[in-house]
Amino acid sequence: MDATTHSFRKMNGLGNDFVVIDRRTDGLALPADTVRAIADRATGIGCDQLIALDPSSEADVFMRIWNADGGEVAACGNAARCVAAVVATELGRPTVTIETEDQVLGAYAGADGAVTIDMGEPRLRWDEIPLAEEFRDTSGIELQAGPIDAPVMHTPGVVSMGNPHAIFFVDDVDVIELDLIGSMLEHHPLFPERANISIAQVLSPAHLLLRTWERGVGLTRACGTAACASAVAAVRRGLTDRKVTVTLPGGDLAIEWREDDGHVLMTGPYALDFEGTLPGEVFDTGEAQGV
Repeated sequence: MDATTHSFRKMNGLGNDFVVIDRRTDGLALPADTVRAIADRATGIGCDQLIALDPSSEADVFMRIWNADGGEVAACGNAARCVAAVVATELGRPTVTIETEDQVLGAYAGADGAVTIDMGEPRLRWDEIPLAEEFRDTSGIELQAGPIDAPVMHTPGVVSMGNPHAIFFVDDVDVIELDLIGSMLEHHPLFPERANISIAQVLSPAHLLLRTWERGVGLTRACGTAACASAVAAVRRGLTDRKVTVTLPGGDLAIEWREDDGHVLMTGPYALDFEGTLPGEVFDTGEAQGV
């Protein structure tokens, strides 16, 4: 493609950071190698995910999401809050809709800087998550890490919030070496699409402490869909109420799994870090593997 510059926003939700590119007017191609180049923290802008804003016939905007490894994914709760804030400002109204590969999300951008995303219903069937084999009860499946007779963690709940999550409930998240265990479990054969691996500690019926290894990214300061999935998993195990605060390394999210319609609501902040321009050579990275 011809070398041309392109503007971007650097944004974050609780430290989970994004490069946001608006391509609603030019359809800029973003092959996997370009995504990796932009996401590289040593030689690029650096981010956990790259977000593209595309036109939508079903919503106010279409949000496409790539992890730092160049793989495209269908959901990112923290990015949805950032995109909702951008689009709400553009349209001059607090309520907006965001189409993703998975579903259309409703969002409300409050005047206090907090954004609420209706993440829809969690998927709890084994084939919807998906898992490689059938489990009738996904609130706790047969999976463990560590020695057979003394596992470090075991029996995770599994949930899809548009992406697969495995949540292990532990007594103390700080003693688990998630940087080592997470990579191994992300690629476990039980998860045909890989999985986000979280460890959760119940502090009270209204409070969870969470750490997440995000597939294609690694350890993150926050993962919005993991916060939603952990809240759902905790309710299914009878560990918490339906409204909880989830504390992540980057801060707190308020999660509610509504009983009336089964939808999960996520509320939290967003931040615009800076704006800039990507040089044209970033986009001259060879054959496109995706758009």
